[in-house]
Amino acid sequence: MNPSNISPSGTARDASLALCILGDSDLRLFGKRLPERIAVQFARAGLTQRLSADEARNHTGPVIAVRADAVLDQPLVTGLMQTPNLVLLASEGDVPVAAHVTADQLPALQAAMLGGSLPNLQGVVARKPSQLDVSFWKALRKRETPYALVVTPATADTIAWRVFMGTYKGATDLVTKHVWPRPAFVVTQFLAARGVTPNMVTSVAAIATVAAFFLFLQGQFGWGLLAAWLMTFLDTVDGKLARTTLTSSKWGDVFDHGIDLVHPPFWYVAWAAGLPAWGLGLDVAQFWWLTGIILGGYVLQRVMEGISIKWLGLEIHIWRRIDTFFRQITARRNPNLILLSIGWLVGRPDWGLVAVAAWTAICLVLHGLQLAQGLAAKRKAGGKLSSWMAQA
Repeated sequence: MNPSNISPSGTARDASLALCILGDSDLRLFGKRLPERIAVQFARAGLTQRLSADEARNHTGPVIAVRADAVLDQPLVTGLMQTPNLVLLASEGDVPVAAHVTADQLPALQAAMLGGSLPNLQGVVARKPSQLDVSFWKALRKRETPYALVVTPATADTIAWRVFMGTYKGATDLVTKHVWPRPAFVVTQFLAARGVTPNMVTSVAAIATVAAFFLFLQGQFGWGLLAAWLMTFLDTVDGKLARTTLTSSKWGDVFDHGIDLVHPPFWYVAWAAGLPAWGLGLDVAQFWWLTGIILGGYVLQRVMEGISIKWLGLEIHIWRRIDTFFRQITARRNPNLILLSIGWLVGRPDWGLVAVAAWTAICLVLHGLQLAQGLAAKRKAGGKLSSWMAQA
């Protein structure tokens, strides 16, 4: 054993990367104290070794130091772990909020960080999030500058909103993107403070999904739409609750996305079967044509999206800006629910179903063109395509 790895007390010292949270804070975001959030974020990124400031003095390896009252966007956690000799400054102002340094630099860093001043450390550079190459977050299909903020009682609500919005995907439908954020934020905060888990929310959403199916089947379109829209709202809340409380799991992801993938075809068939209750029953040919177009188009679009991921190396909806815009209105559940809702509101739910079939057929053609263009661009480029979000 190298003598330099023996502490004065004779105890072996660890030379691996460690986390040191400086100071303390009782402020909470989405049910968790800020120091706890920091520790969980780094643990989920693979850094589980945590030291106090005193313990870090005997540490021979590098240290990531974070202010206890800081909140970091997840891409910055990974960025800090991968970038030695870095002091991360807050998004606003020049306050140091985190750093990746050696243990011997920690005392000077701690004094400067808790005092709100820039540390003078040889070989260490200070950078804001906007100066780091971590703006593209592939998992959420978006490009935006991640945040690094210091939380105070006066700014806690504003920062909570920023954290919440940071969990949104960059490519999603128009209802999720423009209608649900504010009410979902209120509900997510309420549930997080009471320890409600994302899987509990998903379970309620599953009940609403089944209820909508049977209500549609009976021609109770108004109540069915209420259950369906409740399901789509809870589908937003469970994902945001998982990300803001740092409790996302593989099972939760499978549970949530499994429901999302399976239920829409059942809703459309039930809607068609419920039309006779309105005196608008379809004949056999009409029933199979409409449901065949909707279901066939739904399956084929999903297949095309899978082909895009497999052959193009990215989701088709994040390739170009126009593709990301098209994702807002493409024939998926929420845009289709808008068409069904309009049909019900004007007293012609059959028109709503026809509109869904027509829009599905149009979107299927557009998806085919997207995929063909992507394959042609890949051959021309001689490799995988890159998303417009990943381009500086």
